[in-house]
Amino acid sequence: MSYAQYQTPEEKLADGKARLGIRDVVVLCGSMRNADLMTEAAIAESVTGALVLKPDCNMKIAHPLWADPVEAEALKVRLDEQHRQKIRLADRVLVVGDYVGDSTRSEIAYARELGKPVRFTHPGVDPAATAA
Repeated sequence: MSYAQYQTPEEKLADGKARLGIRDVVVLCGSMRNADLMTEAAIAESVTGALVLKPDCNMKIAHPLWADPVEAEALKVRLDEQHRQKIRLADRVLVVGDYVGDSTRSEIAYARELGKPVRFTHPGVDPAATAA
């Protein structure tokens, strides 16, 4: 008697991406103070054929959707969770810029916990390298 083999969520995601022909998903992480560098990195990754996921709301720029401080804090929590979803979907992570703040440090740790390869445009800011 054979038993059904159940896939982990990660295996299901990989299988689904393979069936859909999605071969390389990269998520960009980094401070939005480096938004211009993030745009350049997205272009560079896209022309190589990668599907690029990145932060889309720059809360460092005034906008009516986050003008109220209470609403802005709630939005930041939601956007942080969305970005973690992007990390889970990604095959790899590219950290952009020469600055790593608390949010980015947390994203790097999360990606590494998931076993995602993490690369840096500025390798000297890797928290693992600076901790050594």
